[in-house]
Amino acid sequence: MIRALFLAFGQLSDPRARRVVWIAVLSSALAYALLSVSVWWALFHTPLTGNVWVDGVVDLLGGLVVLILAWLLFPATVGTVSSFFLDEVVGRVEARHYPHLPPPRPSGWLADLWTALRFLALVLAVNLVALPLYIAAPGLNLVVFYTVNGYLLGREYFEMVAHRRMDRREARALRRSYPLKPFLAGVIIAFLSSIPFVNLLVPVVASAFMVHVLQSMTGPLRRAG
Repeated sequence: MIRALFLAFGQLSDPRARRVVWIAVLSSALAYALLSVSVWWALFHTPLTGNVWVDGVVDLLGGLVVLILAWLLFPATVGTVSSFFLDEVVGRVEARHYPHLPPPRPSGWLADLWTALRFLALVLAVNLVALPLYIAAPGLNLVVFYTVNGYLLGREYFEMVAHRRMDRREARALRRSYPLKPFLAGVIIAFLSSIPFVNLLVPVVASAFMVHVLQSMTGPLRRAG
């Protein structure tokens, strides 16, 4: 697992992998900049109560909320944008470390879009449901956060990589045969996602990481015929 993680970070030496990171970061930054400017403009040009002092406080607080939400959701947005390019990253990892693999199964952009939106909605929904526990249970909240997100991230990244080589039924059967590896990989990805600035690299690193995890799981099957 540690070797797979080092190999995944080493994939950042690939110019195409770095290109995916820059595309996602810059696209997300531009989208949030336009959204923030639009919301700020709407707040400061829309009188809410007619009272200058009250409207000023509301505008200031509303602007701060926009900035905080933008900061919190920025990594998730980067991950969503990156997901449209991760198939290329996975292909580069396979070509570099597993050149013996046959060509992958074809996948269309609609399937990639559905995977990206489903993943974003699932992570947001589960974390919103768990939000009261995050707030009310200091200490335990970290365990819950990494357990829940480790499972979700491990499952989603594993299935994304595995679907290049097998159908959904086979991917799920493989994950259930070796449940610990995808889960531990997901916990590592969740931990990296909680580190500022490192989280911007997570989609690319996690995809490369899961390729190595998948190959470590299918190796025994290949040896068994």
